[in-house]
Amino acid sequence: MLDLKNCIDQQRAMEDFFFGYQAFTAKPDEMLERRGFSRVHQRILFFIARYPGLSVKQLLALLGVTKQALNMPLRQLIGMDMVVSSTPPTDKRKRLLALSDQGRQFEQALRREQVRLLQRVFDEAGPEAVAGWLKVNQMLGTTTAASRSDAPGQH
Repeated sequence: MLDLKNCIDQQRAMEDFFFGYQAFTAKPDEMLERRGFSRVHQRILFFIARYPGLSVKQLLALLGVTKQALNMPLRQLIGMDMVVSSTPPTDKRKRLLALSDQGRQFEQALRREQVRLLQRVFDEAGPEAVAGWLKVNQMLGTTTAASRSDAPGQH
């Protein structure tokens, strides 16, 4: 067990986390860059794929960003026919988001790269390590869950 009161253990834990995240995002970052996209575009695609019919308000809550931060990348994805925005007949003020076929294919390609990496390291690490990793990530995620209270699956 790491002693996070120890500076060397702190640095090791954080460095491992940073390098792990760098490995997790490396291939998708290349794929995104080829299209002129950034990691925020992937996050948008991921959550719209996860929750089809997501409202813009719910997406803002999931991403934890401002309307200003979401506006440009979402408009780019809509303009490039990756995301479709529609208004429900019951509330014309609301915008619901879904992936187009092109958007779904691209999101799946990005996710496939990350799943391959996770599968390889999960196989090497074993079930106990994977369970611990999942638990740590779930606990990290709950530290900001209150700010995502409007998001689907966060109630």
